[in-house]
Amino acid sequence: MKAYKLFPLLLLLTVVFSSFMPPGEITWTAIGDSFTYLNDHLNESEYRVKKGWITRTTELVPGLTYTNQGHNYWTAKEIAEKIEKFDLESSDIYTIFLGANDWWVGVKLGTMDDYVNNTGAGTMYGAYRVIINKLKSLNPKAHIILITPMQRGDFVYLLNTRINGYGSYRDKNGQSLESFADAVKAIAKAEQFEVVDLYKERRLGIRQAVKFKYLRDPQTYEYKEYTYPDYVDIPYNEADEYPYPTRAIDMTYDGIHPSDKGCAVIAEMLAKVIKTIQF
Repeated sequence: MKAYKLFPLLLLLTVVFSSFMPPGEITWTAIGDSFTYLNDHLNESEYRVKKGWITRTTELVPGLTYTNQGHNYWTAKEIAEKIEKFDLESSDIYTIFLGANDWWVGVKLGTMDDYVNNTGAGTMYGAYRVIINKLKSLNPKAHIILITPMQRGDFVYLLNTRINGYGSYRDKNGQSLESFADAVKAIAKAEQFEVVDLYKERRLGIRQAVKFKYLRDPQTYEYKEYTYPDYVDIPYNEADEYPYPTRAIDMTYDGIHPSDKGCAVIAEMLAKVIKTIQF
């Protein structure tokens, strides 16, 4: 066979066989709070969640492997302050999914000046700068994706009902959760990072957090199923039944943490972003 006839055949075989070759590995480090931590600790949802959003994302993106750097209860401020003690490694992708705890415990939001001027971890803007600087030092070519907090209903911890709190429909310490989500988006815009905006995702809105909250009627003392916003002003007593039976699960299983349904939405949104990245 002449060489000029052999070349097209070899090219065709290369294309055919390469289409069957396994994709290269894409390494991903997921940094966050309980929303990230719970992916590998489903027992803490009493297996109300069968598969977390991180695992689901790896199933949607061929070759994607992950390291979970989720820290239960932690804020962006705490992570920034302790980031040098973490066993972080170079990854192709980093996601940062923080802000909800900062809002709840009263970390000051700060301004973009705190981020630009690298003022330290005293504000959430400053904490993000510390975290992002560390990730850039590990891999200057890494793709950093920011994930905003999602809207939340009233939270009641499944394993300890004494831990509970109201949803994002009300400010906390004079700050709105939306302002923390907006800060994440502002940082992403300044850095030209991709952002997954869960706060504005209609499927994850506060009305979809749970189907209802199971509470005693203050007048009759009988249990009723209250939907949002009717449950907002109905008191919850820790001695009462858990207010989110399994039939109440919608996008979350406890008012704030994503259920299987919610995890599927987050994974779909994140996978869509990752698939646009050129490695």
